[in-house]
Amino acid sequence: MKLYKKSFRIDFMGKRRLALIFSVALLLTSLGSLIFQGLNFGIDFTGGTLLEVGYEQPVELSDVRQDLGEAGFGGAIVQHFGTTRDVLIRLAPGAERNNAELSNEVLATLQANGDNPATMRRVEFVGPKVGEELTEQGGLAMLYALIGILIYVSLRFEYRLAIGSVAALVHDVLIVLGLFSLLQLEFDLTVLAALLAVIGYSLNDTIVVSDRIRENFRKIRKGTAVQVVNTSLNQTLSRTVMTSLTTLLVLFALFIFGGEAIHSFSMALIMGVLVGTYSSIYIASPTALALGISKGDLMPAPVPKEGAKLDDRP
Repeated sequence: MKLYKKSFRIDFMGKRRLALIFSVALLLTSLGSLIFQGLNFGIDFTGGTLLEVGYEQPVELSDVRQDLGEAGFGGAIVQHFGTTRDVLIRLAPGAERNNAELSNEVLATLQANGDNPATMRRVEFVGPKVGEELTEQGGLAMLYALIGILIYVSLRFEYRLAIGSVAALVHDVLIVLGLFSLLQLEFDLTVLAALLAVIGYSLNDTIVVSDRIRENFRKIRKGTAVQVVNTSLNQTLSRTVMTSLTTLLVLFALFIFGGEAIHSFSMALIMGVLVGTYSSIYIASPTALALGISKGDLMPAPVPKEGAKLDDRP
C-alpha cells in the first residue's frame, strides 16, 4: 500500500552523522541512568505484597502513608492507581507475617477512617525466592532471544547486514530500558514481555529494509553504496510508516483506555515501536555502510553451467 504515488527521494544517509550523534547521546544517557539509578523493579522481581484498595471519596497519599506509618508499615510505597480514589500499596517481604495477616492488618488500618473507609480490591504476594527466580529467568529469556536472532541473521544475511541488524536490536533494547530507568517507570513481567515483543518488531522492520538493500545491490547497475541504501530506504518507507502508524494507534488505545494495569506494558511497546522504526533506518543501514558493504559482497556466487569442461582425469 502506497501513501504517496510518486517515489520518495529523501537523503536518509546524508543525515547519518547527525543520527549517530543523537543515538550516542541517547545510549550514554540510558547507560548512565541504568548504572547510577537502575530500574524500578516491580513486585514480580523484588518480592513482597501488593494491595490495591479503593475509597468512596478521593484520598490524599500523604494521609495514607501517615496511617500506615503509625501502624508499623513505614516502608510502604503508596501511589494512586488510575484515579484519586484508587491506591496501590507495595510492602517489602517480611518473615514475621504471612500474606493473609499482612493484608488484613493493612485493610484494618485503612478502614479505621470512618469518614472514608477503604475496600480491598486485590492482593498479590511474591516471595523473595520467587522474585529472584523470575529475575534470573527473565534475563535468560532476553539473552536466549538475542542469541537466537544473532544466529538467524548471520545465516540469512551477509555479515555486514547481520551486524547492522544486531546493532539496531541492542540499540532499541538499551534505549527502552534507559527510558524506564530515567523515568523510574515500574519494570515488571509485563514490561519484559513487551521488551521481547519490541525485539521481534524491530527485527522484522530491519529485515524488510535489509532484504531490499540486498536486492537493489544486485539489481541496480550504477550507483554508490550510499545511493543504493537511500533508494532502498525510500522504497520501503511507505510500508514502514503504515506499519508503525497502525501499530501505534492500537498501542495508544491500550495506553489510554486499557487501565493502569497495562500502562507500563503499552508504554514500553510505544517506545519500542518509535525507536525500532528509527533504528531500522539510522542504525542498521549506516552500520553496514560503515563496515564497507559493496555490490560485490552481495552478488550471488556463480553457478557452473551444465556441460562445462571438467578437470582432466588420469
